[in-house]
Amino acid sequence: MKFITDSTLFEYDIRGLLMAFYPWQKFVTEKDAEDPVSFTVIYENLPDGLPPKENLDLIIPCTMTLTDETAGFQKTCTVSLDFNDRKAAKTYLKQTLYGMLSEAQGKTLPWGTLTGIRPTKIAMAMLEEGATDDEIRAHMKNDLLCSEEKTELNIDIAKRERAILKRIDTENGWSLYVGIPFCPTICLYCSFSSYPVRAWKSRVKDYLKALAKEIDYAAEHFRDKKLTSIYFGGGTPTSLEADELDFLCGKVASSFDLSNVLEWTVEAGRPDSVTREKLEVLRKYPVTRISVNPQTMHQKTLDLIGRRHTVDDVRNTFILARELGFDDINMDLILGLPGETEADVEETMKEIVSMRPDNVTIHSLAIKRSSRLNLCKEAYESYRMENTDGLMAMCRRMLHEIGLEPYYLYRQKNMAGNQENTGYARPGKEGVYNMLIMEEVQTIVACGAGATTKRVQKDLITRADNVKEPDLYIAEISEMIERKEKLFSE
Repeated sequence: MKFITDSTLFEYDIRGLLMAFYPWQKFVTEKDAEDPVSFTVIYENLPDGLPPKENLDLIIPCTMTLTDETAGFQKTCTVSLDFNDRKAAKTYLKQTLYGMLSEAQGKTLPWGTLTGIRPTKIAMAMLEEGATDDEIRAHMKNDLLCSEEKTELNIDIAKRERAILKRIDTENGWSLYVGIPFCPTICLYCSFSSYPVRAWKSRVKDYLKALAKEIDYAAEHFRDKKLTSIYFGGGTPTSLEADELDFLCGKVASSFDLSNVLEWTVEAGRPDSVTREKLEVLRKYPVTRISVNPQTMHQKTLDLIGRRHTVDDVRNTFILARELGFDDINMDLILGLPGETEADVEETMKEIVSMRPDNVTIHSLAIKRSSRLNLCKEAYESYRMENTDGLMAMCRRMLHEIGLEPYYLYRQKNMAGNQENTGYARPGKEGVYNMLIMEEVQTIVACGAGATTKRVQKDLITRADNVKEPDLYIAEISEMIERKEKLFSE
């Protein structure tokens, strides 16, 4: 599909909106297109960059033409963009394009023109400014063209998050992320920095030694700050052997003052990576929350997406964790997995509800650029991969019946059905780290291969990335620490 414009102005927003309507397609600029294509968006007269404020001629007519030969649609619109209000100019441009795409496709999007990953930031900011619910509704529905259901969900979660975050020290507090880039196998949809643990077995201890050095840096640099939350992610942390997991938990427990820690999460996300011995290791330490992630409770789907465990493994792992005393267990599900029907999702939800977890995160399948699902997408084109408002509402209703309410939300590119990822929890069991990472209100120090540290200073967020490959991380751990030193010295 062609996306033709001589301007870089609003290109990110325009491309994001095109991808929301055509999530399976690859958009190229005219110069990159080698063959004729059936879909084009052409922008004319759009300035290359925002006009200078001293320019008296700030009202600029812009013409856009949308051609979709497959749908038998062609339309040209001319809009006058008033750059005296630059935010309004972008809004109007996106609304116009949205209207043309909606007409061509014969559908609307649940989140309207919103393409960012943190919709709750909009509602949160307006609440902080003293806006009423009706004012937020008007903005989301009239300006952003969001559906009524998503608008209400966004306001509900923003209020809940705001109340919880007010109880957290975001100025003098900080959180720690520890990344383990190993998994039993790599899932079909995965794009994380993750590697099969068997292939790295001989180097895991070297990795942990390097990780310990980075943890030492964090402990020294933040010794005068209050640690709010700890999150072991990846990858799958329980891919480590029990003694390796013991070493890592012990290193964290001995390196930091845990007296202010509200939550310590360890992702035990793959049931095929969990043993009684590993869970007993976690119980030795003040780990408060674990995540046991089935994604689906249908064996045919688990086999297709590369999850080398059974549905019974999910049940048995959950039961074992309860027996050992874990009282805050999260379960992740994905809607829109290849070939799954509405009936399949409902059956999965019934199974999950019967176990009565404390947290559930409902994900919409996102087709990531580097995932096998995208790289080999021709092999999966015959599979139905859909998510709908109805499915999301069904999950919300069933979770509400066991006392779980939505508390955080985020979106990604190329999501099935233009939906979202929503976390649900019992009151008091909300994932603190989840809210902090999404709302970007507290510094998060991330250790490990592929991890990204975010320094939050009021409205300024700066980052330091670690290399993704474990071998490079081991070899260059001193440089990873130097990156953090530079970030926090500026």
